[in-house]
Amino acid sequence: MNGVSQIREHLLEELELCVRTVETLLTKVAEEEWSYRPAENMRSLFELVHHLISIPITDLAILQERSQEEVVEVEERYVHLKNPDDIAVQYRSNYEVLRNYMLGLTEDELLHKATKAFYLEHSTLQIKWLIEIVTHSYHHRSQLYNYLKQSGHDLHFSLLYGG
Repeated sequence: MNGVSQIREHLLEELELCVRTVETLLTKVAEEEWSYRPAENMRSLFELVHHLISIPITDLAILQERSQEEVVEVEERYVHLKNPDDIAVQYRSNYEVLRNYMLGLTEDELLHKATKAFYLEHSTLQIKWLIEIVTHSYHHRSQLYNYLKQSGHDLHFSLLYGG
């Protein structure tokens, strides 16, 4: 395996760790907690979780140059899910679709193919999209962890590393 393939694999492994740890965090959520909102200007736990699980599939739609309407449709596809187990299954499925797309790119496409999001004036390389998806996912995973801590859950940071 060469360097480009290794970097892609490392990024996908990091994203998979995010999925796995979110799956664990979701087991902690009780139905009555969905409405928790740390501040008036923040998402509720329900809104946060649904945004987080949609990131792989929504960002994939964006990098595939789907229209804003199509992206909104993709992001809203899962808002009916209320059971944490069902939400976790959907997150894993969304990750797998993205993973298969990224693994299907040639090294040249990964490094040099640029696509343009409906909200940007410039194009972005596929490898940069993958990096963005990883960082975007970790940002919201961190929020989920903090929401649960603020709600009184006894969580240890080692959970975030698969422990």
